[in-house]
Amino acid sequence: MKKRRISSIVGATLLIGLLCMTGFAQDRRSAPSRADLLQKIRKELVTLPWYGVFDNLAFRLDGSTVTLYGQVVKPTTRSDAERRVERLNGVSRVINQIRVLPLSSFDDDIRRRTYAEISRKGSLYRYFLGANPSIHIIVDRGHVTLEGVVANRADANLAYIAARSVPGVFSVKNNLRTDQRAY
Repeated sequence: MKKRRISSIVGATLLIGLLCMTGFAQDRRSAPSRADLLQKIRKELVTLPWYGVFDNLAFRLDGSTVTLYGQVVKPTTRSDAERRVERLNGVSRVINQIRVLPLSSFDDDIRRRTYAEISRKGSLYRYFLGANPSIHIIVDRGHVTLEGVVANRADANLAYIAARSVPGVFSVKNNLRTDQRAY
C-alpha cells in the first residue's frame, strides 16, 4: 500500500512538473525576440493611417516597456500609435510621450512650402516617394525640424538649405541621418 501511495505521489509530481514545463516552454515560444519586437513596433508605427511627411514617430524598448516619442499633426495619430503598440505580443506597458503639434494655419503654410521647396531641389523628390517618406518635416510655431534618413551628407545639407530658404521660417534644425545602405 505504501508503494502504491508513493508511486501515485511521484506520478502526480511528475505530471505537475511536466505541465509546468510545457506552460513555460509555450510562454517562451510565444514571446518574440527583441529584434522581432523592434521590427513589429516599427511596422505598426509606419503603417498608421494618418502618419505622413509632417509627423515624426520614434520609440525606445526597455524590456517589455515601450516609450513612444515624436510629434504629430493629428491627435488620432498619437492615440492610434499607442493602441497599436500596446496590443503587440511582448509589450506589457506603453508610455506615450508623443506630442500633438498645435493647430496653426501659419505652420500649415510653412509645412506646404517647405515640402515644395525641398522636393524641388536636385533629386530630393525621391525621398518623398512611396507610402512612408524618408524625410519628415516637423513645424512647430514657425520652427522647422528635418527628421529621417537620406543617402548622403550632401542630400542632408541640400534639404537644410532648401528649408532655410522658405519665407516665414524662424529656424531650421537638421536631424537628417545618412545611411548608405538605404539607397
